[in-house]
Amino acid sequence: MQGTLGRRPVIGIVADVKRVGPHPFHAVGEKYINAVARGAGAIPIVLPATMAGEDLEALDVAEDLLDLLDGLFLPGSVSNVAARHYGSKSAPYGTLEDPQRDGTVLPLIRAALARDIPLLAVCRGHQELNVALGGSLHQLVHEQPGLMDHREPKDAPRRLQYAAAHGVKLTDGGLLAKLLGAPMALVNSIHAQGIDRLAPGLAVEATAPDGLIEAVRVERASFALGVQWHPEWRFREDRLSTAIFAAFGAAANAYARRTIRSAAA
Repeated sequence: MQGTLGRRPVIGIVADVKRVGPHPFHAVGEKYINAVARGAGAIPIVLPATMAGEDLEALDVAEDLLDLLDGLFLPGSVSNVAARHYGSKSAPYGTLEDPQRDGTVLPLIRAALARDIPLLAVCRGHQELNVALGGSLHQLVHEQPGLMDHREPKDAPRRLQYAAAHGVKLTDGGLLAKLLGAPMALVNSIHAQGIDRLAPGLAVEATAPDGLIEAVRVERASFALGVQWHPEWRFREDRLSTAIFAAFGAAANAYARRTIRSAAA
């Protein structure tokens, strides 16, 4: 998707902080990098979590990072957004958290939206988007009355964990319905948390059969979409997933063109 820029747009992918033995590493899953590079036609760059960590002094570089980007991608993770960020009680015992990612991403989302930088948020990223704008989460969706168990079978091969699990109803006239040209889609389901109170400024784009919000759009943004499922998984094999990444890449390319024109004016 080189367009008139002479280069592909640059999309930043926020990293998790993970431990390998006693050492903290900043890491991003390959499937996200591949979908951004091949599906969105962009140059992917990994953005470290810049809050203070065991071996890292805090870095106040959010605005500088955004200067480099034409799009921001928030990937899924095995960790959860800490409950304190949405005014909830402490998480259940054993919940994996990533305070460095929380402290980096939540303000980064708000800063990116203030610049109207295209944004795509997946799974944990979808939840981060809601929390960053003032919404709240169910900590354990499967324990909520009337809601399904949205978790994957932990012992199954990865291809089965990421297989289509349930349908979603796409909002009539919404972005996803326009991209797919249909009112329903099949999605995978690999999460324990989910949106409880929807943040102001977000519009619902899709819901699960149990009513859980599965996709949202920032109403006043050129392109800012969050999905609870994982469209990056074998994105070429699913029409909606292909369309989501293509639209994200097109939005990033358009943002880059606007930025170049503004700089030249």
